[in-house]
Amino acid sequence: MDLIGIHLREALGEGCPVCRLLREYEESEIETILYEHVNDPEVRNRFKESLGLCTYHAWRMVEKAYSEPLLGPLGISIIYEHMLSVYISTLEENGEAGTGECFLCSLLKRKERTTVEAFADRIEELLPEYVRSGSILCKRHYEMLRSMLAERNPEMAEKLRRIQIEKLKELDGRMRSFIDKFDYRSKEGHTEDEVKALPQAVEALKGLEVVTPLGEEKRRKRRGFPWR
Repeated sequence: MDLIGIHLREALGEGCPVCRLLREYEESEIETILYEHVNDPEVRNRFKESLGLCTYHAWRMVEKAYSEPLLGPLGISIIYEHMLSVYISTLEENGEAGTGECFLCSLLKRKERTTVEAFADRIEELLPEYVRSGSILCKRHYEMLRSMLAERNPEMAEKLRRIQIEKLKELDGRMRSFIDKFDYRSKEGHTEDEVKALPQAVEALKGLEVVTPLGEEKRRKRRGFPWR
């Protein structure tokens, strides 16, 4: 298996592998901007298109800057002082600003597409690994992958559908067991797999908080859940 395939296989552990690769990419891009591109004219022009970043990524960048001692708030302060001055100038000219797409969102959307395409290109190698893993593709990325496979290899698309159903049924069984054990008559405690079933079910349906479908910008601030 080539390096891209190995990277995808390593993401097959728990939850949606595509979401997890995108989260890793998002973290890496935020660090790269803060470490290397604070004064990059091209990046700064992309920032001006949306007056910084979308609400979600702006706060993710602030969070990253303050949580990393080697980064600190200087770099992001330079960026946002510039954005603030652009906004002030626009108001003085009675114009509009910040109507473009978030720089990071556009990068992530492209990365999302190429990651799913890479999965589809290597489906015969990766599907057996997917079956054996604890991963479950989220609804969004399952549908993207199956749509690509339906055009290229309908037989593999159908095989993926059946595998997805089995994985979801197994998860649903753990959810039911988790719920049933809240009954006062139950003498058994919850297993670790049952406790994880709720966040895994949410991830299977909604994915992780990374790429925003359909350009929506409002996303809940990430919490420090132990399973995340």
